[in-house]
Amino acid sequence: MKTVTVFNHAGGAGKTSLVRDVGYELARSGSRVLLIDLDPQANLTGWLGIDNVQRNQTVYPVAVEGLPLPAPIQVHGLALVPSHVSLAVAEGQMMGRVGAQVRLRRALQDVRSEYDLVLIDSPPSLGQLSILGALAADHMLVPIPTRQKGLDALPGLHGAFAEYQEVRPDLTVALYVPTFYDARRLHDREVLTDLKRALSPLATPVPQREAVWLDSTAQGAPVGAYAPGSPVHRDVQQAAADVAAALGLPYEVKA
Repeated sequence: MKTVTVFNHAGGAGKTSLVRDVGYELARSGSRVLLIDLDPQANLTGWLGIDNVQRNQTVYPVAVEGLPLPAPIQVHGLALVPSHVSLAVAEGQMMGRVGAQVRLRRALQDVRSEYDLVLIDSPPSLGQLSILGALAADHMLVPIPTRQKGLDALPGLHGAFAEYQEVRPDLTVALYVPTFYDARRLHDREVLTDLKRALSPLATPVPQREAVWLDSTAQGAPVGAYAPGSPVHRDVQQAAADVAAALGLPYEVKA
C-alpha cells in the first residue's frame, strides 16, 4: 500500500480535483483506492455526492482519540473516509495530545492489506490536520497553479516539506503537478518554464477547462463518470498516468 498526501498550503491549487479524479481513474484501472478527506470544508466529500456525514465517520476519532480508522463509505468504486466541518475542532484538540500527529499513519498500518493506494486530500493550511496528513504519507503529490501565486507559494511549500522531513526523513515528493494551465496565455507558459527549472519530477500540465469540472462537481461524480471520453477526461487520464508512473502503480486507460 502506498500512501500519498496531496498537499499545497495555498488554496485553489487543484488538490481536491486531483484526489477525486485521479483516484477514480486508478480504481477503474484495478487499484484498490482509499480516499481520505482531511479538509473541514469537506469539498472532496461533497464532490463525490456524500452528505449527512457524522463526525465519528471522519478521521476525528483517529486523530483525537487514537481509535482505528472508521469504516469507509463506498462511492464510485472508491472507498472514502469523509470529512465534516466539525473536523475543524480536531485542530485544537490534537495540540494537547502527545503523538496525535502520527495517529493516522498508525491507523493506516492496520489496513495495509486492504488497499493498494491511499490518497489524502490535505487542507489548504499548515495546521495540525495538514501535519497529520503529511506524516501519514509515504509520498507527497503537489499541485501548483501555473500562475504567479503558484510561484509565490514555492518557498512556503519547501519550508513546510523541510519541517515534515525532520520527523519523516524518508518522505518524498513523488510528483509536482502544474494545474489550471492555458497554453494560450504567455503568463502561463512563462510560469511553466520557471516550474520546469525549479522542480522535479514535474507532471504534464493539467489544462484549465472549467465547464466539465464544475458540472461534474455539481453532480457529485468524477469527471470520468460524468463525461467519459471528453477532452477533460483525457486530461485526467494523462494526469493519472503520470501519477501512476511516479508511484510505480499499474495503469491502463479505460475507454
